[in-house]
Amino acid sequence: MNTSADPARHVGLPSRRAVLGAATAGAGLAVAGRGARAADLPLLGTYDVVVIGSGAAGMTAALTAAKRQLTCVVVEKAPTFGGSAARSGAGIWIPNNSVILAAGVPDTPAKAAAYLAAVVGADVPAERQAAFLAHGPAMLSFVMANSPLRFRWMEGYSDYYPELPGGLPGGRSVEPDQLDGNLLGAELARLNPPYLEVPAGMVVFSADYKWLALAAVSLKGAAVATECLARGTKAALLGQQPLTMGQSLAAGLRAGLLAAQVPVWLDTPLTDLLVEGGVVTGAVVTRGGVPGLVRARRGVVVGSGGFEHNAAMRAQYQRQPIGTEWTVGAKENTGDGIRAGQRVGGALALMDDAWWGPAIPLPGEPYFCLAERTLPGGLLVNQAGARFVNEAAPYSDVVHTMYDRNPTAPDIPAWLVVDQNYRNRYLFRDVAPTFAFPADWYSSGAAHKAWTLDALAASIGVPAAALRASVDRFNTLALRGKDTDFKRGDSAYDHYYTDPSVLPNSCLAPLWLPPYHAFRIVPGDLGTKGGLRTDARARVLRADGSVVPGLYAAGNASAAVMGHSYAGAGSTIGPAMTFGYIAALDLAAAPTG
Repeated sequence: MNTSADPARHVGLPSRRAVLGAATAGAGLAVAGRGARAADLPLLGTYDVVVIGSGAAGMTAALTAAKRQLTCVVVEKAPTFGGSAARSGAGIWIPNNSVILAAGVPDTPAKAAAYLAAVVGADVPAERQAAFLAHGPAMLSFVMANSPLRFRWMEGYSDYYPELPGGLPGGRSVEPDQLDGNLLGAELARLNPPYLEVPAGMVVFSADYKWLALAAVSLKGAAVATECLARGTKAALLGQQPLTMGQSLAAGLRAGLLAAQVPVWLDTPLTDLLVEGGVVTGAVVTRGGVPGLVRARRGVVVGSGGFEHNAAMRAQYQRQPIGTEWTVGAKENTGDGIRAGQRVGGALALMDDAWWGPAIPLPGEPYFCLAERTLPGGLLVNQAGARFVNEAAPYSDVVHTMYDRNPTAPDIPAWLVVDQNYRNRYLFRDVAPTFAFPADWYSSGAAHKAWTLDALAASIGVPAAALRASVDRFNTLALRGKDTDFKRGDSAYDHYYTDPSVLPNSCLAPLWLPPYHAFRIVPGDLGTKGGLRTDARARVLRADGSVVPGLYAAGNASAAVMGHSYAGAGSTIGPAMTFGYIAALDLAAAPTG
């Protein structure tokens, strides 16, 4: 159940009377919801626009504002810049952008609009969907014109529902091209590290990973691995510090801000928003351990990320079991901007949802499981030992199914079961085929191995007869090449992370070679997707639909334009950047005086 629309669930939300009273009391200066006098705080600066957060949304907003001749500052809670975007693969879903059109992708505005409407449905107003589609291509062109960033089409990475009207099996997603980190100089040391390190000596793009997983069994996979190594060798000979994926995206945006002379204050968390006469006109932050005020002549853009690392908020808004240990979002994402916006009257939406994906809770950090659950020779079973989902479905759908079924047919945790034939053929996370997994995978309970299915069932605590029956049934379907139970392989998307040498269905292969392996699967996420409700201009809205003057939100601090679904690779970052861009355009167009 979505509880985000229920005002009774908004713990700490002051009444409208209290907000207006605080805003107009005394000299008219107050910190919303805290009662502290803003006049008592030291003024750290006055800018046209104050941006909260240095992720993709925040830096795009700041870059746009600066290029519209607005003064701007970015305040960032972390000691690094880039947020979750820097940690990511940095796929960017933007229909009709110049990069995919130049590559010959047969996209049109009508196709994109039909597809997004079919994916999102009534969860998001049509005006917001239209704003994203209308401004996305211009945003990407703007970023390329005002930063060193260039982008590549992720050829073949299908839209997640290509069978829907307007869906494209070849995909609409792009990713950043290689960037030399030397462009940032000393600032490179403050770039948030990636979620997974690229193998030493290689330059790897997101689109390469599907082939690297197959390097041991595919000529193209081996060729891609060789190409990745050649790129790394060339970069080393040139003295470059090659960056790709989220590292390239964050570094490129930061380089754009450096050129535009936009300051980024690290280690500067948001405490509250300043309200004057009912208008948001600044932010209270902590800098150098001391509270201070940053004034905004035109407005504040909240791009501070989601609340994935706030246990109390997850417990309040999301289904159980949930926690903060299964997310791969930036650790500083604790919902600060969302809560600050809520205190000044902003409404919330989609708080029950996240950018979900099956994850393996490895020691130290969860592993967001993409190719591994899709490659032929593996299946997912629940605690009853029964298969329950199309393993190759979009990752958010798999977790939605886990939660939907869990109350009556426990699917959390689930188990990814594979055989040794699978392990002999495919990369698993960063462990090469045939190589042993780290011992702590087993000691932590994340991985199990046994020479029989019955012994494996005993190890993971599922009924042996049920597991044997599930594998037998799966093997029968795999040999036929048709999954009549869960339709694995029916969608073009299902075949992206698969092995094209496996016939007749590249998604399906039987399990026959011991030992057998099982991996614990939990509901992981890339970040939460609920937050402040916004309109087509990225302005924060109250529960009655009126605008909170001076306050904008983009990225995971705002309720996602994708609603409860996920259109394609990059449906997080693409809209985040676009609505950051839209917010800055709106601020630049606002009358002054």
